[in-house]
Amino acid sequence: MKLKGIILLSLSAALVIIGTHVTMTQGITFSYPIFMFAVAMLFWYKYLKTKWAEQDQEEVGQQQDRKKKSR
Repeated sequence: MKLKGIILLSLSAALVIIGTHVTMTQGITFSYPIFMFAVAMLFWYKYLKTKWAEQDQEEVGQQQDRKKKSR
C-alpha cells in the first residue's frame, strides 16, 4: 500500500470517529457533512487502489513481453 493510500484510509477512519463524537454531542444534522467527507475519502481510496492494481498489471505484462522478445 502506498503512502497516499495509507493517509486516505487513516483520515477516513479518523473522520468516522469524529463524526460519531459529533453525533453524540450535537446530533446527526451537524455530523452529516463529516460522514459524507469520510465516505468520499473511502471512494477515492478505492479508486486509487484499483488504478494502482491496473498499473501493476500493465508493468507485469510489459515485462513478460520483453522476456518473450528476448528469447
